[in-house]
Amino acid sequence: MKRGKGDRTADFLRAGERVKRELEELREVERDLKKRHIELQGQMRGLEEAIRALKMLLEKAETRVSHIPASASPDLQGRVVYIVGPRSLRNELVASCLEQATGVKCLIGEDLSSVLAKGAADDEVRPGLVLLDCQGKELRSILAEFRVHLKQWQRGNHVVLFNVIRDQGIERKWVSEGIRGFFYEPDTLEVFLKGVRAIFNGQLWLSREIMARCILEGEEHADPPRIAGPRLTQRETEILALVAVGAKDGAVAERLCISHHTVRTHVYNIFKKIKVSNRLEAALWAAKNL
Repeated sequence: MKRGKGDRTADFLRAGERVKRELEELREVERDLKKRHIELQGQMRGLEEAIRALKMLLEKAETRVSHIPASASPDLQGRVVYIVGPRSLRNELVASCLEQATGVKCLIGEDLSSVLAKGAADDEVRPGLVLLDCQGKELRSILAEFRVHLKQWQRGNHVVLFNVIRDQGIERKWVSEGIRGFFYEPDTLEVFLKGVRAIFNGQLWLSREIMARCILEGEEHADPPRIAGPRLTQRETEILALVAVGAKDGAVAERLCISHHTVRTHVYNIFKKIKVSNRLEAALWAAKNL
């Protein structure tokens, strides 16, 4: 059937409307692309500023290290510093500055056991200085982990806390646990390097004020002798320390490379030994007795 002029006109109108819609969609895409382009330009400018700031920080750190005379301390070549904390830019800079200024070898790990494993892989495990990074961590969890590895890590090692917040009143407690010194968040690089050298020479790194406070508080508030409690195995102590800081059975199994069933068995035996019925009671027991 032959189409009339009116039909063709209607087709042209519909085609025109379709083209208009497609053009509007293309314009919308164009607007989105322009907006995204502007956002990317802003991100690039922010990234460039961050790179410039990082370069300035690195140059400043290198300059400060270069002005520290090598004769100011004994040679630390061949000594090892274990930095326990996140592999962040800050800790990378700490390791770099220590290596350049003192000649030590630095190893970084998320926790004490991972640092030990890394050192074993590099054939670098030997007595040295252990720096425990406290930034963003609860001191109770750090203490629990430290106690688990106390016997292992204090064989010739000096253990020190750094990035500590001032005026927490923790020094006497930690010194009694075997910590050799404290580096606080506002400490300068010069103070940090001086303290590292002093600790390697067998000294405690505490201010006179804090040392006097530790002595006086120790005399006035001496802890009573503990009553002998149940004897836990090394593995049970490790598991209890992890449970005390909130780790679930799956996390404990993964951390210690054992099965879930083994973890549950150990937890059952631990609860039976220390006479508790749940994890909260176990955590309270660990805080008092570990």
